[in-house]
Amino acid sequence: MALDRTGRLGTPGAPRQLFASTPAQRVALARQQFFEEGVRPSGLIGEAVIQSWMRCNRAHADRQRIVPFDPVTPSRLHATLARNRELLEVARRELVQMEHALAGTDCRVILTDREGVVVHVTQQPASTHQPVLCKTARVGVNISERVVGTTAPGIVATTGQACTVDGAEHYFDVLCHMQCAAAPIRGVSGELAGVLDLTVEARRFGFDAASMVALYATTIENRLLQAQSRDHLILRFQASPTLLGTPLEALAGIAPDGTIAWLNNAGARLLGRLPEAANERDVECLLGHDLASLLRLGRRDAAQPLRLASGLGVWVQAHLKSPDGADFRHAVTMPAEAEPIAIDRGAQTPAPVAREADGEREPHAETLREHSRKLIEETLAAHDGNVSQAARQLRVSRGTLYRRLRGWREAEAVPDESRCDDRGEGEGV
Repeated sequence: MALDRTGRLGTPGAPRQLFASTPAQRVALARQQFFEEGVRPSGLIGEAVIQSWMRCNRAHADRQRIVPFDPVTPSRLHATLARNRELLEVARRELVQMEHALAGTDCRVILTDREGVVVHVTQQPASTHQPVLCKTARVGVNISERVVGTTAPGIVATTGQACTVDGAEHYFDVLCHMQCAAAPIRGVSGELAGVLDLTVEARRFGFDAASMVALYATTIENRLLQAQSRDHLILRFQASPTLLGTPLEALAGIAPDGTIAWLNNAGARLLGRLPEAANERDVECLLGHDLASLLRLGRRDAAQPLRLASGLGVWVQAHLKSPDGADFRHAVTMPAEAEPIAIDRGAQTPAPVAREADGEREPHAETLREHSRKLIEETLAAHDGNVSQAARQLRVSRGTLYRRLRGWREAEAVPDESRCDDRGEGEGV
């Protein structure tokens, strides 16, 4: 099959063919429809690539121009590397593992910041038959979509969604021999922190690059979430204990005020997406257990069975301290150590956690509330009622402190111990 004199796929003089049998033919037909006929090539290429072409078409009129691949200024590079020091540190182990695994291939590992500036590349230099990769695989080069057009890392930096871009799916002609797969890395704020990319030139991957890059990006993201959680209780949980410590584990960060601050993707799949409003993220409402009971889990190294509010049984490990040593047990009274929970390692279904009977409260509940209130009142008194200074000493936000005070006033006016919000607001600073 060849291009006829009108530029369409098919043999000369034959009717136009609407379908293509190979990936290369589909991309060629898609480019013809989009760039020459102004037709949206839906079904021929991925929607992410089409959207990228549309953005690039508005910004770059000439698809055949030479892309410079110039590095950013030294001052910007210095600032970029300094700003992404934590990302580079937590990604170091996985980057070394990837480079070792790919040492026998021509693939290059590229890590960019959230704006598309390269902050790490494979140590091994690109081969002579990869002239474009020699220029792009350099620290400081900006490979964002607005600079180099459609690429996998450029799309991820723009949309935050993993994707692959193959051959002529790249916007500029100079990149038509490239193949790349990229995945996002997010931080505790939920915003993009970086992009992990695999790129090869003049040949195909020969393996599932999208799955590989997604696996390593997830591992790096999990490390970054924990590193950035300097004042959170970290929960690691999954339906099977064998998945803990793997890229498939679910993670949750519990703030000192008893709310869930963040979830990784696996955690969101088990618990659902976090509500936008902070006052709807109460840990007892979403997990079915209060902060004190979760803190007790941090005293045990082995995974413990837990029944979530949804009824799902999971295995949980809790970490009381963040990497910098912060510990917020100062904000709660730790109840006496409970009897260890016997775990049948051969069983895959966690035993249900005993729930308190209707109308009864656990012995530690009032102790936790009383300690929390006493701690806040004493801290406020020490600072002559200055909420900002008291919140700073307690290592919580002013909003959290105001919610505690308002909750106590409302509880004294209209006692209502059954409200989930009241329980959450009284059980941790």
